[in-house]
Amino acid sequence: MLDFFTIFSKGGLVLWCFQGVSDSCTGPVNALIRSVLLQERGGNNSFTHEALTLKYKLDNQFELVFVVGFQKILTLTYVDKLIDDVHRLFRDKYRTEIQQQSALSLLNGTFDFQNDFLRLLREAEESSKIRAPTTMKKFEDSEKAKKPVRSMIETRGEKPKEKAKNKKNKGAKKEGFDVPLTASKAAPAEKSVGADNGVELSKEELIRRKREEFIQKHGKAADKSSKSSKSDAPKEKGKKAPRVWALGGCANKEDLDYSAPTTNGAPEVAPPEDINLIRGTGPGGQLQDLDCSSSDDEGAAQNPTKPSAAKGTLGGMFGMLKGLVGSKSLSREDMESVLDKMRDHLIAKNVAADIAVQLCESVANKLEGKVMGTFSTVTSTVKQALQESLVQILQPQRRVDMLRDIMDAQRHQRPYVVTFCGVNGVGKSTNLAKISFWLLENGFSVLIAACDTFRAGAVEQLRTHTRRLSALHPPESHGGRTMVQLFEKGYGKDAAGIAMEAIAFARNQGFDVVLVDTAGRMQDNAPLMTALAKLITVNTPDLVLFVGEALVGNEAVDQLVKFNRALADHSMAQTPRLIDGIVLTKFDTIDDKVGAAISMTYITSKPIVFVGTGQTYCDLRSLNAKAVVAALMKA
Repeated sequence: MLDFFTIFSKGGLVLWCFQGVSDSCTGPVNALIRSVLLQERGGNNSFTHEALTLKYKLDNQFELVFVVGFQKILTLTYVDKLIDDVHRLFRDKYRTEIQQQSALSLLNGTFDFQNDFLRLLREAEESSKIRAPTTMKKFEDSEKAKKPVRSMIETRGEKPKEKAKNKKNKGAKKEGFDVPLTASKAAPAEKSVGADNGVELSKEELIRRKREEFIQKHGKAADKSSKSSKSDAPKEKGKKAPRVWALGGCANKEDLDYSAPTTNGAPEVAPPEDINLIRGTGPGGQLQDLDCSSSDDEGAAQNPTKPSAAKGTLGGMFGMLKGLVGSKSLSREDMESVLDKMRDHLIAKNVAADIAVQLCESVANKLEGKVMGTFSTVTSTVKQALQESLVQILQPQRRVDMLRDIMDAQRHQRPYVVTFCGVNGVGKSTNLAKISFWLLENGFSVLIAACDTFRAGAVEQLRTHTRRLSALHPPESHGGRTMVQLFEKGYGKDAAGIAMEAIAFARNQGFDVVLVDTAGRMQDNAPLMTALAKLITVNTPDLVLFVGEALVGNEAVDQLVKFNRALADHSMAQTPRLIDGIVLTKFDTIDDKVGAAISMTYITSKPIVFVGTGQTYCDLRSLNAKAVVAALMKA
């Protein structure tokens, strides 16, 4: 039983709606639009909202969306067939009204589709009930039964012969005979014997034998040619001149001249090697330099007279016209080869494999049926659609503005609490110090809570950072007010209790921000994940930041999914608190392989709040979505 079925345009006009069990379809459909359609996450045509499962189909030619909703505990096998039949019939029946591309015409149009929908629904339900009984496969229908017995007997008889031949060849190698010559002579002999005996060879045996004869024949010719070329080259024996070292009393400088030979009096200078191939994201680690041209592009610009660039006018004209699809609608077959290349390119740029597949599937669903322009190529259209999807993914629906939220917390006379979590060794403490410096530069006082009571040296590391930050922002420069302070209770204590005491201390002392440092833990460690969920549930921080490094690929998806799942499973609250944002570290070590940013934002729909690009306190950036996408799409 269906809850609802609705048809609406991409502009938001509802053309027709069927109400089944559900009273209203507004909430689930709006959730689908916000979470899937606007966020370019159409790789899967299914979406779950509370107790409902929504399946949808996009018509890119007429800008329509078909959505069906049913209870997720039900297994309705006819839904896919129903949505395809409804899409086909509705498009063909109201093609004239839809092609006018006017909102007024759609509003004035009468879409009486109730009877047709009920008929299609009844046919789909009946077709799912009528199934042919499954019959077991007989031996006569198998591939083995179609194979003649004679070929099988011959194949079995050939194995001992091959073994014997191999033994003879091994013996010939030991005795020093020419094995390829004997093998090539033996092959026609065996063939003639087989023909004389009247034994028919199978097709596979004939192909195999001819292939062996061809390889042996051409391999022998290649060996002869290589031997003759080697014999033609004269061999120089001995040194040209004895080398005399500097300490040996040599007075002749010409003997020590081992420079390159000259041509017409001018030395032949070899082209300098590019020793700066591995570079960071730019001077100072700025993210804005990600879209710079690569060394290959620079070399092509400096050497415009390369043979690859010097193409004829005719070749350039054919290259320009190649791939034009005219004014026709795109199909899956047109985009398949381009999408395969795009998927491999994304994976090479460190995007998780599953995410790359879903991105390409989303682009295919977005472009399927879309009418192309006259001079538009499939490659440029797919690349443009993929770039737009990536930019949309890197700009999630919820934006984190810490400065605004901190000022709002100041008006309520309470500290703003931020909790950092992540796996071991990703740079939580270092980036916590960078964020502390950024907050100090904006005039906010910071209390650092040392809740990593497990790792040796964690408290001392934060103490060193606090001392250095205090030297950069001394109380004398702020009217005697302490701008940064460390709250610590040593090792082996309960982290949730230390965080609670730190928040109370910050409220009493008037600190603006509390930064809670936690111990690194793997996503599969249940006891440590339970402790982290307890810390977040008890203290209810304003912001939970997941710290992940940009070096990971598929592991980023696993870490984020399991962290969110563990926080939800081990939380004692009715509505568990999950990750609110991401801090992406070690961005200066990946060059243009920025795929981890795509993987993390795609899997969580959470924004990347900060990007760490170095080791100093100033190496903290905000994410530039267009620069990241430009680096990702760079060849």
